[in-house]
Amino acid sequence: MITRRKLLKSTAATGLTFAASGLAAPSIAQGAKIRLGYVSPQSGPLAAFSDADQFIIDGFLKSEAGANFEVIVKDSQSNPNRAAEVAKELIVDDEIDMMLVASTPETTNPVATTCEAEEIPVISTVAPWQPYFIGQQGNPGDPDSWRPFDYSFHFFWGLEDVISTFTSMWNQLDTNKSVGAIFPNDGDGNAWGDPNVGFPPVLAGKGYSLTDTGRYQNLTDDFSAQINAFKAANCDIVTGVPIPPDFTTFWTQAKQQGFNPKVASIGKAILFPQAVEALGDQGHNLSSEVWWSPTHPFTSSITKQSAGELASRYSSATGNQWTQPIGFVHALFEMAADVMGRVDDSRNPDEVAAAIAATQLNSIVGRIAFDGIGLPPFVAANVAKTPLVGGQWRMREDGSYDLVIVDNSDHPDIPTNGTMEEIS
Repeated sequence: MITRRKLLKSTAATGLTFAASGLAAPSIAQGAKIRLGYVSPQSGPLAAFSDADQFIIDGFLKSEAGANFEVIVKDSQSNPNRAAEVAKELIVDDEIDMMLVASTPETTNPVATTCEAEEIPVISTVAPWQPYFIGQQGNPGDPDSWRPFDYSFHFFWGLEDVISTFTSMWNQLDTNKSVGAIFPNDGDGNAWGDPNVGFPPVLAGKGYSLTDTGRYQNLTDDFSAQINAFKAANCDIVTGVPIPPDFTTFWTQAKQQGFNPKVASIGKAILFPQAVEALGDQGHNLSSEVWWSPTHPFTSSITKQSAGELASRYSSATGNQWTQPIGFVHALFEMAADVMGRVDDSRNPDEVAAAIAATQLNSIVGRIAFDGIGLPPFVAANVAKTPLVGGQWRMREDGSYDLVIVDNSDHPDIPTNGTMEEIS
């Protein structure tokens, strides 16, 4: 099968043949816009990650930096197979110059894998780097076989960061250090629960005991087995990385069955205010990782807006409360503008990939650079780390919630506005 990359090479060779014969070669239309493909889960159980997509894309295209771009958007439907399918459509049918993709390994990985096979540059985000990088290797269990990618690049934090953040929050409270884990059978859950690179070895080293009942399938409707195990182990702490509807089911059943931990630090599921509000007053003091907020001290390279100004503009335009993906989706388009501003030929995948690798960008989510800082050597060429802090949801009198940053141990430049409290 002829890939787009092979077709481009063939076209280039044809152009050389025309030039050598003295005939006029076909030319690419002057002034053609740079084509970006963008894939995210706009429907299905992960749809909350994409609430701000249209707002961000509209703002990008209206900006001076976005004037030379066209963005073609596809919905992964929260399905990895669909994500791969629409990525192929963007590459083959829409002939994009570069791919952007966001939101969980179920979206980033199939899209990035497709782009790598097709030799199309891709930038991804909103997935910890371990499930992104290790999850795409031919043999994830054999580190000696892992190889860097040529066209795939990713910016976000890693499991080491979320473990450090969660334990720093827990250490603010008096607990028995007994932790119950809800890790699903998906890219995130398998990475978080991995006995080598996930939570188990690090928690053991920090003096925590872990009760892990094994991987469960997404959209599970009964968590009684996990709850009973956590009660038997007298778990003061619960952690995990469920999808939003599964945590709602788990937490509702936990309360019904009399399981009341002091701390619940949950990745992914409670990133969004609407997910916490769905729990009523049972969402108070749930804690989570915070990758971006209006108080983060960063500025957009496109609009020069602060994080607070971008969040406020989103709320004014949509009537919705700010959410964390706003910053990272915006940063994807910052990356696109920055990279394409440093290439001579946006249709040359090798030149575009080299420009991504050379990125030194101060963005709305912080500095993005593929310089290996804070990373093991095997992933340094493909991943740029971004900062992570910890937060708790606090209920307002009207039933809505504020996300309060309560721990900045790893990034003191990001201000806190509260301290950790037990669930009441």
